[in-house]
Amino acid sequence: MRDDIVIVGGGLAGSEAAWQAANRGARVTLYEMRPKEMTKAHKTGGLAELVCSNSLGSIDPHNAPGVLKEEMRRLGSLIIASAEQSKVPAGSALAVDRDQFSSTITRTLESHPNIRILHEEIADIPTDCVCIVATGPLTSDTLSQAIRAVTQSQHLYFFDAISPIIDADSIDMDIVFRASRYDKGTDDYLNCPMTDEQYNAFYDALLAAEKVQPKDFEKTPYFEACIPIEVMAERGRHTMQFGPLKPVGLEDPRTGRRPAAVVQLRTENVHRTCYNLVGFQTKLTYPEQKRVFRLIPGLERAEFLRYGSLHRNTFINSPQLLTSTLQFKARNTLFFAGQLVGVEGYTESAAMGGLAGINAVRVLNGEPTVTPPPTTAHGCLVAHVALSDPRHFQPMNTNFGLFPPLSSTPRDKEMKRRMIAQRALEDFASWKTQSGLS
Repeated sequence: MRDDIVIVGGGLAGSEAAWQAANRGARVTLYEMRPKEMTKAHKTGGLAELVCSNSLGSIDPHNAPGVLKEEMRRLGSLIIASAEQSKVPAGSALAVDRDQFSSTITRTLESHPNIRILHEEIADIPTDCVCIVATGPLTSDTLSQAIRAVTQSQHLYFFDAISPIIDADSIDMDIVFRASRYDKGTDDYLNCPMTDEQYNAFYDALLAAEKVQPKDFEKTPYFEACIPIEVMAERGRHTMQFGPLKPVGLEDPRTGRRPAAVVQLRTENVHRTCYNLVGFQTKLTYPEQKRVFRLIPGLERAEFLRYGSLHRNTFINSPQLLTSTLQFKARNTLFFAGQLVGVEGYTESAAMGGLAGINAVRVLNGEPTVTPPPTTAHGCLVAHVALSDPRHFQPMNTNFGLFPPLSSTPRDKEMKRRMIAQRALEDFASWKTQSGLS
């Protein structure tokens, strides 16, 4: 085995992984194919180049993204430190000067005595070393083939179809009922019943809603399994009633009759704190999703933890392939990190890179790997990545719906979130100490 850690991909995840590993004494070889081989979105050869937005999300310490940033800060994150050095005014969000942010990270890693950076494309995943694959959503075709081969997957998920997720506390349970079609199995689904009048109003609003226009490199033909709900509606007024909104096998307990249409919600975690709108992958803008989907009975006050989207992406079916330490189940010297493992957002990707870097060093040194507790922001993201149902796995950003519920939940929503945030940081501090992480 080589005595260095090989990291493939110089985005936020790969950069953070390299930093965490090198600072713990490991020698690191970081491969980044740019600028020799460019993607259709990147403009430079700099490390950690931001391509979609200059914002890394909220820094409010009482919301989930803010908690994640604070945990990363306590691990000495390069990404967070560089963002704070290059930040621009953006209210409660951590927005950065993109060029300065990338330049700071590039200079820092180039000058680190334990890091060697090679600007060349790597075609195969190395097998003679501890390796972290962190190539992001625009993984090259060659490396995508290598990932597909090593994971023995028929395909990677090159077109990311995501349905909205809402907070369970914002669902009107006086309207919504719990049941499975024909009473088969357990009552795993929440059902939002629609009358003919409600369905027609929803249908008309859906057709008229504003949509996001895809970038050129995202113009991928739809798979029928992930067709946008508004595209399905364009095929005819009743098409959705024969698809995800079909009411067959369901009876509204309030009326004793079958509704005209039913929107089903499927839980996203064992705690039943957040629910996915089944079949509602969409290209609607975020404000339009909020307006139109709140026309669904029972969701009039829905709080969106994640909006739906369709865009080109590459991610693996992590619950099937990875452990909670981000190690490949079939080979413990191989790690995956970043957006590739099924997280959404710059900060989330970097956080997964940091964990992979920490655990890669421990494997190299023959030490036990570590996993943050699920009550932390890192831990609940890892739990989503490793423990979700592989049949329905979709990328996720940090949100309070992922955190385990409190043992005693206050009625005040703001107080509840403050208590979850406080518990997360306390548990993270304890874990950090117990794991011997400096």
